[in-house]
Amino acid sequence: MGGTLRLGLYPCELKEGTLAKKLYNNADMVQERHRHRYEFNNAYRESLAEKGMVFSGVSPDQRLVEIVELKNHPFYIAAQFHPEFISRPNRPQPIFDGFIAASLENAGK
Repeated sequence: MGGTLRLGLYPCELKEGTLAKKLYNNADMVQERHRHRYEFNNAYRESLAEKGMVFSGVSPDQRLVEIVELKNHPFYIAAQFHPEFISRPNRPQPIFDGFIAASLENAGK
């Protein structure tokens, strides 16, 4: 069926100066829940970085990409984990909060 199932809570280190770091209130490390068999192919990491992709969240051993962003975009962020798993009606996950804020800020532009 594919790779090993990543299931449960895993740590993610956030890179300085990124949208992810800002969304998580400048935390150095966060824990997010996973349920998938996918991994980013690190063979493409360098070429994508040269074209503006930022690897803003990675596993502590730097092997697994958890969050990517695009430079110079109002809100382009993608996560390997499931942010909806920890989001609650009265406490939305930071990526959802950021998306709503960016949508309101850029409405009508």
